[in-house]
Parts: sequence; structure tokens; C-alpha cells
Amino acid sequence: MNSSAPFSNALTHEQLRAAPKVVLHEHLDGGLRPETIIEIADEIGHTLPAQNPEELRAWFFEAADSGTLERYLETFAHTVAVMQRADDCFRVASEAAQDLASDGVVYAELRYAPEQQQLAGLSLEAVVEATLAGFKDGQQRAAENGNPIEIRTILCGMRHANRTKEIAELAVAFRSDGVVGFDIAGGEIGNPAQHHLEAFEYLRRENMPFTIHAGESCGPESIWGAVSVCGANRIGHGVQLIKDIDLTRDEPQLSDLAHYIRDRRIALEIAPSSNLQTGAADSLETHPISVLHSLGFNITVNNDNRLMSRTDTSREFQLLSETFGWGWAEVARCTENAMMASFLPYPDRLVILDEVIRPAYGALGSTNAE
Repeated sequence: MNSSAPFSNALTHEQLRAAPKVVLHEHLDGGLRPETIIEIADEIGHTLPAQNPEELRAWFFEAADSGTLERYLETFAHTVAVMQRADDCFRVASEAAQDLASDGVVYAELRYAPEQQQLAGLSLEAVVEATLAGFKDGQQRAAENGNPIEIRTILCGMRHANRTKEIAELAVAFRSDGVVGFDIAGGEIGNPAQHHLEAFEYLRRENMPFTIHAGESCGPESIWGAVSVCGANRIGHGVQLIKDIDLTRDEPQLSDLAHYIRDRRIALEIAPSSNLQTGAADSLETHPISVLHSLGFNITVNNDNRLMSRTDTSREFQLLSETFGWGWAEVARCTENAMMASFLPYPDRLVILDEVIRPAYGALGSTNAE
């Protein structure tokens, strides 16, 4: 990753923290505070690779910075281990809401796989109930600190397991309580979305939106399966779609799949720092996000896992500003894209967009122009 700033007028982290942001792709078990991990691990007798918060934070980043999705996913053994009791589910969710809000995020959809949080005997329902209660608590605390945020939940089934239909049914059961969608997570290689078609067909019958991780470790064929076969409303990552676009000609030539995704406004939930760590992109300078944005794709900017990538949303935009010269116009565009692509009811999207996001960026744009 290039740490230099080739654009002298790049937006700073502090400037970006003051701007309202929207996050659609954020894993709850990838954003824990190291201090919380250490405290809970000590209570339950779980051995960690480090006992000092800063050393543990560095370990997560370095272990995840291996260049493969498989190695990246191994780090979650420690975060999931401390999310097995109801009180711990509540605490992690509350802290996640507060931490996102402190970075200026005004709306976020956090996802997690409740089937991984049953090692201490919790039912799936108990995991979801405790987590939703934690989000509510975190929202209230954030508002009291002057950082209002709205949190909603996406439940994940694990793509290498056989419980996706069960988790899809769980998502539908809690749709009136803050669960707004479904996803499949885990290793993409060898686990195509089509293997879980029963779950996606059920969700379509129930009119429940869903996103699918695709085009991270695998190529356009994975995205095709997620969109064309399963009917995904959004794509998690999707950066490998660039392989379906011929950039060698005078005018870029899009495949039928790329045309469909762009023209139907299917949002790409891109997480630049995470993409570098998992090998989905070779460098920030060659990351396809800028090209995809310039071609009119529905781009959103996300954290994926704040702990593993040692990042936050402001930093992700800062890196894009430093690398590609993005200014307030691009940040505002991606933020509006994310708000409109969210699984929140349409009138609720417009309230946040018209009352929070657009006025703020209007002011920032005027200040920037002056």
C-alpha cells in the first residue's frame, strides 16, 4: 500500500471524519476492540496471540495481511471465540455502533453469522436478540455523545456449511426487529453461491433482499452466479468484475454481465484495504475502484473488517483521495450510492439522504470550492 500522498489537495482523515458516511459491508466479528477481546478471553480462558491491546491490534493486521482470503479468515477464530455469551454479543454490538458513529458513519448494515456463536449453548434466536439489543444500546449511547447513527443487521450463512436456508429463515423471522437482509460469507473458492440456491429462492419468495460475497477470490463467473443465477441485490466486493471489461481499446468494452450490473445499478460493496490484504487487488494504485467509478458503476466504499485492516471509513476515503485525487464530489457520490442501495425502506433512506447527507455535503462542497 502506498503511504505517500501524490495529490497535494487530498482530503485528510479529520476532514473526512466530519462528513456523514454510510457503510453497507461491515462484519461485526471483524471490528472488535482489542481491549474487549482481551477482557472476554481472560474471563472464558481463551488463549490469545498477545495480551497487550496494541500488540494484539498489530497481530490481527499482520496476520490478515497475508495476501490470501483463506489466511485472512483464520484471524476470526479469536474474535468469534469471545462472542459466545449473550452479554458478550450485546457488548460487541454496542461498541461497534459507537465506534462507527465516532467516525461519522450515520447509517450502517453490520453482518455476522449467528451459527458461529453457538459454542456456549446459545440458540440462534438468542444470538440475534442479544446482538440487536446491543446495537440499540450503542445507537443510544452514540446519540448521547452527539454522533447519531442508525444500525441495521444482515445475517450471514456460511457458504462452506449447510445451514443457509435455516439462517435465511432466521433473517425473515427478525425482519421487523432490525434485520434487513441476508448474505453468505466464508471462503469463496470451491463454494459457489449456486450451492445455496434453495436459500435464495426462499428469500425471493419472502421478498427479503440479499447480498452475496462474490468476485473477491474468484473471477467474473462467481459474480455471474451470484447475480444471474441467485438474484443478488448487491455484490460484496465484486472487484474481479474488472476482468470482464476490456480496457485495451479506445473505449472500454463491457461484457454483457458488466453491462447488466452497471445498468441495473447493482451496488458493489468495495473495501479497498481489505482487497489488498486478501489478494483481490495487487496495490491501491491498480485497484479497480477508480476505473469502475469512472465507468458509472454503483460504487460504495466500505471497511469489511476494521480490526483486521486497521482502518475505518474515513481512512478508506482518505486513501482513495490520496491515490486517485478523489474530492468531496466522489465521496458524496459514493455515500449517496450506499444510502440508496441500503436495505432500509425507501422513505427512510430518503430521510437520511435529504436531512443528513445532502445538506452536509452541500456545505462541504461550498467550503471546498471557496
